[in-house]
Amino acid sequence: MAIRSATLSADWLAACHRAADGLRAVLVDHPTSHERVVQTGTRGEGGDDTLVIDAAAEDAVFVELDRLHADGARFTAVSEERGVVDYGDPDVLVVIDPIDGSMNAKRGLTHHAISIAVADGPTMADVVFGFVADIGAGEEWSAWRGEGALHNGVAITDPPPERRDIHDRLELVAIESADPRWIHQALPGLEKHVHRVRAMGSIAISLCQVATTRVDGMVSLWRCRAVDVAAAQLIVRESGGLCAFPGYGDGPLDAPLDLAPHAPVVAARHPAGARPARRDPRGRGALMTAGR
Repeated sequence: MAIRSATLSADWLAACHRAADGLRAVLVDHPTSHERVVQTGTRGEGGDDTLVIDAAAEDAVFVELDRLHADGARFTAVSEERGVVDYGDPDVLVVIDPIDGSMNAKRGLTHHAISIAVADGPTMADVVFGFVADIGAGEEWSAWRGEGALHNGVAITDPPPERRDIHDRLELVAIESADPRWIHQALPGLEKHVHRVRAMGSIAISLCQVATTRVDGMVSLWRCRAVDVAAAQLIVRESGGLCAFPGYGDGPLDAPLDLAPHAPVVAARHPAGARPARRDPRGRGALMTAGR
């Protein structure tokens, strides 16, 4: 327990800042789409083909993990490319997506982020620290469990309430996992409950927009992976919002911190905003069965 306490008290925010700087350097070294689309020829443990920039960004994170381990921290890393890496404690998890929004990054679109979460147990409910830095937009969010959320180092206090149109639909909702097949299946629920949608191309960044009510809610239209969402879901909750993983387990935060896609994620500022999406008991995708 003493080792775990020392691990959780490590300067994770400073390590995350250095890892984010590493990602920025990778993108500066690979400034064009021609360079960013190059693949390593391997497939990451998360299931996607690994880009050279993905591997280089992950290397920057693991430099920091090696530094923390050398200073006495013990944990297990769960990363999109390398998978599960033992650093001496299976009960403290560090969940990493070195580039959430890789397609945006390789095409030169704005939103792409590094996402790092630290947990003292195996589920979303156990996340104690979360960090998301949107490299393209030049902003960051962070949170410690029970201590509130920060945006660019400033506490998020009294965020605006959700907005609704004259038909009582949420004014603006972010959607992710925007495969046309899933959008098609979700259209009836979206039409009933949402006035406008935005697809940013990064689950972590889209969730963080809920923290300051830039959007009134967020749904993924298919099952998401812990590496994409673990940090951001804590940030939403510490900002006073709600987050849930419908269709998995008995509780809203039972989804595990592993590499498999288990459930969609839904976030909102108010319980009424999340309720329609949570009606889908099969975990196929938020809002698919809303209103049925």
